[in-house]
Amino acid sequence: MGEAIPRGVERMGEVVAKGAEKKVMLAIDESECSHYALMWVLDNLKDSINNSPLIIFMAQTPSNGNITFSASLGAARMYCPMSSSQEFVNSSQENQRKFALALLEKAKQICASRGVNAETVTEVGDPKEAICDAVKKHGIKLLVVGERGIGKIQRAILGSVSDYCVQHAKCPVLVVKKSQADALA
Repeated sequence: MGEAIPRGVERMGEVVAKGAEKKVMLAIDESECSHYALMWVLDNLKDSINNSPLIIFMAQTPSNGNITFSASLGAARMYCPMSSSQEFVNSSQENQRKFALALLEKAKQICASRGVNAETVTEVGDPKEAICDAVKKHGIKLLVVGERGIGKIQRAILGSVSDYCVQHAKCPVLVVKKSQADALA
Protein backbone atom coordinates (compact mmCIF):
# COMPACT_ATOMS: atom_id res chain seq x y z
CA MET A 1 0.00 0.00 0.00
CA GLY A 2 1.12 3.54 -0.69
CA GLU A 3 1.59 6.21 1.91
CA ALA A 4 -1.47 8.05 3.11
CA ILE A 5 -1.88 11.56 1.74
CA PRO A 6 -4.13 13.93 3.67
CA ARG A 7 -7.43 14.61 1.94
CA GLY A 8 -7.19 17.56 -0.46
CA VAL A 9 -3.41 17.42 -0.68
CA GLU A 10 -1.78 16.28 -3.90
CA ARG A 11 1.82 15.81 -4.81
CA MET A 12 3.09 18.20 -7.49
CA GLY A 13 3.53 15.39 -10.01
CA GLU A 14 -0.02 14.20 -9.44
CA VAL A 15 -1.35 17.70 -10.09
CA VAL A 16 -0.17 17.51 -13.68
CA ALA A 17 0.22 13.80 -14.43
CA LYS A 18 -3.36 12.50 -14.30
CA GLY A 19 -4.41 13.27 -17.86
CA ALA A 20 -4.47 15.54 -20.85
CA GLU A 21 -6.81 17.98 -19.13
CA LYS A 22 -4.08 18.83 -16.61
CA LYS A 23 -2.14 21.62 -18.30
CA VAL A 24 1.14 23.22 -17.23
CA MET A 25 2.01 26.76 -18.32
CA LEU A 26 5.42 28.39 -18.12
CA ALA A 27 5.45 32.19 -18.28
CA ILE A 28 8.65 33.56 -19.80
CA ASP A 29 10.30 36.81 -20.74
CA GLU A 30 13.75 37.62 -22.10
CA SER A 31 15.48 37.19 -18.73
CA GLU A 32 18.02 34.57 -17.75
CA CYS A 33 15.66 33.56 -14.92
CA SER A 34 13.01 32.57 -17.47
CA HIS A 35 15.50 30.42 -19.36
CA TYR A 36 16.51 28.79 -16.10
CA ALA A 37 12.84 28.12 -15.27
CA LEU A 38 12.33 26.52 -18.71
CA MET A 39 15.30 24.23 -18.20
CA TRP A 40 14.10 23.40 -14.67
CA VAL A 41 10.67 22.39 -15.99
CA LEU A 42 12.24 20.22 -18.69
CA ASP A 43 14.56 18.56 -16.17
CA ASN A 44 12.06 18.10 -13.34
CA LEU A 45 8.55 17.89 -14.79
CA LYS A 46 9.14 16.04 -18.07
CA ASP A 47 7.30 12.93 -16.90
CA SER A 48 4.40 15.06 -15.69
CA ILE A 49 3.94 16.92 -18.99
CA ASN A 50 3.98 13.92 -21.32
CA ASN A 51 0.16 13.74 -21.58
CA SER A 52 -0.40 17.31 -22.73
CA PRO A 53 1.75 20.00 -24.29
CA LEU A 54 3.61 22.48 -22.13
CA ILE A 55 2.08 25.91 -22.70
CA ILE A 56 4.78 28.58 -22.99
CA PHE A 57 3.37 32.07 -22.47
CA MET A 58 4.85 35.51 -23.01
CA ALA A 59 3.12 38.83 -22.40
CA GLN A 60 3.71 41.79 -24.66
CA THR A 61 3.59 45.07 -22.75
CA PRO A 62 1.05 47.37 -24.38
CA SER A 63 2.16 50.68 -25.79
CA ASN A 64 0.32 53.57 -24.20
CA GLY A 65 0.74 55.75 -27.29
CA ASN A 66 2.47 58.51 -25.37
CA ILE A 67 5.65 59.50 -27.14
CA THR A 68 7.97 61.99 -25.53
CA PHE A 69 10.56 63.90 -27.50
CA SER A 70 13.10 66.01 -25.68
CA ALA A 71 14.93 68.98 -27.12
CA SER A 72 16.78 71.94 -25.75
CA LEU A 73 15.02 75.29 -25.57
CA GLY A 74 17.09 76.62 -28.45
CA ALA A 75 16.30 73.70 -30.74
CA ALA A 76 14.04 74.14 -33.72
CA ARG A 77 10.38 73.39 -33.23
CA MET A 78 9.44 69.87 -34.06
CA TYR A 79 6.19 69.14 -35.79
CA CYS A 80 5.05 65.55 -35.53
CA PRO A 81 1.69 64.86 -37.13
CA MET A 82 -0.53 62.32 -35.37
CA SER A 83 -0.21 59.84 -38.21
CA SER A 84 3.57 59.74 -37.76
CA SER A 85 3.18 59.16 -34.03
CA GLN A 86 0.71 56.38 -34.67
CA GLU A 87 3.03 54.84 -37.25
CA PHE A 88 5.80 54.86 -34.67
CA VAL A 89 3.56 53.18 -32.08
CA ASN A 90 2.40 50.59 -34.62
CA SER A 91 5.99 49.90 -35.67
CA SER A 92 7.05 49.54 -32.05
CA GLN A 93 4.19 47.13 -31.31
CA GLU A 94 4.99 45.07 -34.41
CA ASN A 95 8.66 44.83 -33.39
CA GLN A 96 7.64 43.75 -29.90
CA ARG A 97 5.31 41.11 -31.36
CA LYS A 98 8.10 39.76 -33.60
CA PHE A 99 10.50 39.64 -30.64
CA ALA A 100 7.95 37.74 -28.52
CA LEU A 101 7.27 35.24 -31.31
CA ALA A 102 11.00 34.68 -31.87
CA LEU A 103 11.60 34.11 -28.16
CA LEU A 104 8.66 31.72 -27.94
CA GLU A 105 9.87 29.83 -31.02
CA LYS A 106 13.32 29.44 -29.44
CA ALA A 107 11.73 28.07 -26.25
CA LYS A 108 9.61 25.67 -28.32
CA GLN A 109 12.75 24.42 -30.12
CA ILE A 110 14.47 23.81 -26.78
CA CYS A 111 11.45 21.77 -25.66
CA ALA A 112 11.43 19.78 -28.92
CA SER A 113 15.14 18.99 -28.53
CA ARG A 114 14.26 17.46 -25.15
CA GLY A 115 11.30 15.48 -26.52
CA VAL A 116 8.64 17.74 -25.00
CA ASN A 117 5.66 18.95 -27.02
CA ALA A 118 5.07 22.68 -26.44
CA GLU A 119 2.51 25.22 -27.56
CA THR A 120 3.22 28.94 -27.50
CA VAL A 121 0.84 31.73 -26.57
CA THR A 122 1.38 35.47 -26.46
CA GLU A 123 -0.99 38.24 -25.53
CA VAL A 124 -0.74 41.99 -25.13
CA GLY A 125 -1.19 43.28 -21.60
CA ASP A 126 0.43 43.96 -18.27
CA PRO A 127 2.48 40.76 -17.69
CA LYS A 128 1.04 40.10 -14.22
CA GLU A 129 -2.55 40.34 -15.34
CA ALA A 130 -1.99 38.73 -18.75
CA ILE A 131 -0.44 35.64 -17.13
CA CYS A 132 -3.32 35.23 -14.66
CA ASP A 133 -5.88 35.79 -17.44
CA ALA A 134 -4.16 33.15 -19.60
CA VAL A 135 -4.24 30.67 -16.71
CA LYS A 136 -7.99 31.05 -16.50
CA LYS A 137 -8.56 31.15 -20.28
CA HIS A 138 -6.54 27.97 -20.99
CA GLY A 139 -7.62 25.92 -17.96
CA ILE A 140 -4.07 25.73 -16.57
CA LYS A 141 -3.58 23.43 -13.56
CA LEU A 142 0.01 24.49 -12.69
CA LEU A 143 1.72 27.80 -13.47
CA VAL A 144 5.51 27.97 -13.45
CA VAL A 145 7.34 31.30 -13.29
CA GLY A 146 10.97 32.20 -12.74
CA GLU A 147 11.98 34.51 -9.92
CA ARG A 148 13.89 37.58 -11.04
CA GLY A 149 15.66 37.97 -7.72
CA ILE A 150 14.88 41.67 -7.37
CA GLY A 151 15.59 43.23 -4.01
CA LYS A 152 13.05 43.94 -1.29
CA ILE A 153 12.92 47.67 -2.07
CA GLN A 154 12.37 47.16 -5.81
CA ARG A 155 9.77 44.50 -5.05
CA ALA A 156 7.95 46.88 -2.68
CA ILE A 157 7.96 49.75 -5.19
CA LEU A 158 7.47 47.93 -8.48
CA GLY A 159 5.85 44.72 -7.35
CA SER A 160 6.85 41.29 -8.53
CA VAL A 161 5.23 39.29 -11.30
CA SER A 162 5.80 36.06 -9.40
CA ASP A 163 4.33 37.51 -6.17
CA TYR A 164 1.28 38.76 -8.06
CA CYS A 165 0.76 35.38 -9.73
CA VAL A 166 1.04 33.53 -6.42
CA GLN A 167 -1.70 35.78 -5.02
CA HIS A 168 -4.02 35.97 -8.05
CA ALA A 169 -3.61 32.94 -10.35
CA LYS A 170 -6.48 30.46 -10.17
CA CYS A 171 -4.14 27.45 -9.89
CA PRO A 172 -1.04 26.37 -7.95
CA VAL A 173 2.03 28.48 -8.80
CA LEU A 174 5.57 27.14 -8.78
CA VAL A 175 8.22 29.86 -8.54
CA VAL A 176 11.59 28.59 -9.76
CA LYS A 177 14.41 30.32 -7.94
CA LYS A 178 17.95 29.99 -9.18
CA SER A 179 20.10 28.47 -6.43
CA GLN A 180 23.32 30.14 -5.33
CA ALA A 181 25.37 27.32 -6.88
CA ASP A 182 23.61 27.76 -10.23
CA ALA A 183 23.96 31.54 -10.05
CA LEU A 184 27.72 31.22 -9.69
CA ALA A 185 28.08 28.71 -12.54
